[in-house]
Formats: sequence, structure tokens, C-alpha cells
Amino acid sequence: MFRNKDRYLSFLLVLPSILAILIFVYGFIAWSVRVSLSKWKGLTPDYTFAKLDNYIQLFQDPRFHLDIRNTVIFTVVFVFGCIILGFFMAVMLDQGLKGEGFFRTLFLFPMAISFIVTGVVWRWLMNPATGDRTSGFNLLFSSLGLDFLVNRWHTTPTWGIAAIALAAIWQMSGYTMALYLAGLRSIPQELKEAARIDGANELQIYQHIVLPILMPVSLSALIILGHISLKVFDLIIAVAGKQYPLDVPAIYMWQSTFDGLFYARGAAIGILLLISVAVLIIPYMRYTLKSEAPQ
Repeated sequence: MFRNKDRYLSFLLVLPSILAILIFVYGFIAWSVRVSLSKWKGLTPDYTFAKLDNYIQLFQDPRFHLDIRNTVIFTVVFVFGCIILGFFMAVMLDQGLKGEGFFRTLFLFPMAISFIVTGVVWRWLMNPATGDRTSGFNLLFSSLGLDFLVNRWHTTPTWGIAAIALAAIWQMSGYTMALYLAGLRSIPQELKEAARIDGANELQIYQHIVLPILMPVSLSALIILGHISLKVFDLIIAVAGKQYPLDVPAIYMWQSTFDGLFYARGAAIGILLLISVAVLIIPYMRYTLKSEAPQ
């Protein structure tokens, strides 16, 4: 009797959270799906059923093709840049570096800054102006006689979105560093010592022992950073504003919904973003739950 009472009491305690999630998460997702299948354009709601017309028009839209290309470029540069840089920072700290606490804090500090603040700073660093208006990296390169490194950064045709990814790498590489450092510290030293006794050098130890053990860490970083890159919006706006060559789905969604009042198209883009994030997150969650389940 008391066990059932405790069970009901526990259920009542979590019931408000369950209702809030149902209403403010899944309820709004369902409403967005309904809007994406309508003809709502303008301030007056129009829920006339439009089938999949909004989605078909999106995939036929050259601007959406550009958005997908920019998202792929940004994701590849951002994800692999963070993983590579974060791994090497973790390896450096794992060597017992003097002042490790200071450097660990220094590498993690950018994570405490919002993408808006990062964008404002990197907008100055990547200033493409020339002549008397040169500043940031271009001024530094010119002063050091490295003129071949001076470039137009985010205003570069086709590859400008990759320059935006550099700011994101600076901010999030500390996160991957923390993941890899925790993984490195969890590897038993006996494994490395046994490999050294068998004649393996440090490169072989990392290749055959460290990297395979860190594969789950790499997968976690890949998934988490990948879903962050799919939703990038504020960083691009802060660095370059709403420029067509740097367009991504999140910016297109904002402009369609709030600038163009095309709510149906904006909702369709939002649902596509949700699906793309779910494709990354759901398999990762299943893998995590399966790996943590008792055998």
C-alpha cells in the first residue's frame, strides 16, 4: 500500500514537467508541422492544406541549394577543425605540462562566451578591408611580411563560410579538448608501458592503443558538434550580417518567417532542420543508452 502511494506521489511530482514538455516541445512541433503543410503567408493565418508543396518548392529553390552547400562546408570545417585541434590540446595537457590548470582554463574559457560576442570580436579580426582600413589578421600578416596570407575572409566567393567556421572552432575546440583529456586520463598506463616494453614508439602507441580507445569520445564529439553546426545562425549574423553568399537554413527560416511573413515556408525549413538534427542525435542516444545498459 505504501509502495503504491509513493509511486503515485512520485508521478504527481514529475507530472508538471511531463505536461510542460508535451505542450511546449511536442505540442509546438506538431503545430509547426501543421503550419508547414498550410498556405499561411501574411499576417492573417491561412491553414488551407497545401500538401507537401512548401517542401517541394524548397528543394527546387536555388537559395536552399546554396544553404545546403554552405551548411556542408561549415560542418566539415567546424567539426574536423574542433576535433583535430581539441585532440592535440588534450595530448599536450596530458603530458604533465607545467601550469596545466591555467592552460586548461584558457582553452575552456571561449565556451563561456556566446556566439554573438565571438562574432563581434571575429568580425574585427577578419576585417577584409585594405589600405588604411586594414585591421585584424590582415594587419598582423602585413606587419610580419606575410602578405600571401592576407585574404578577404568571409567575403571570399564560394568559400567565405569556411572563414566563419574558424571563429566557431576557436570557441568550441576547448570542449573537444575536455572530452579527449578525460578520455586520455582514463586509459590505464599499464597498456602504454606494455606497448613500450614490446618495442612500440609513441606514434605507434597512439595509433594502435590510444586512438581506438578514444573512438567513443570522437563519436560523441562528432555528433554534438555536428548538431551545433546545423543550427548556426547568430555567429554568421554577428560576423557578416544577412549576406546571400553566407546563407544557411536558419537564416533563410528567419527571413522567410519574420521578414517575408511566409510562415508556412519558415515552418517547413524549421521541420527540415529538426529532422536533420534528429538524424544525428537519435542514433547517438540509442548508442549511449545501449553502451551504458547493464550487461
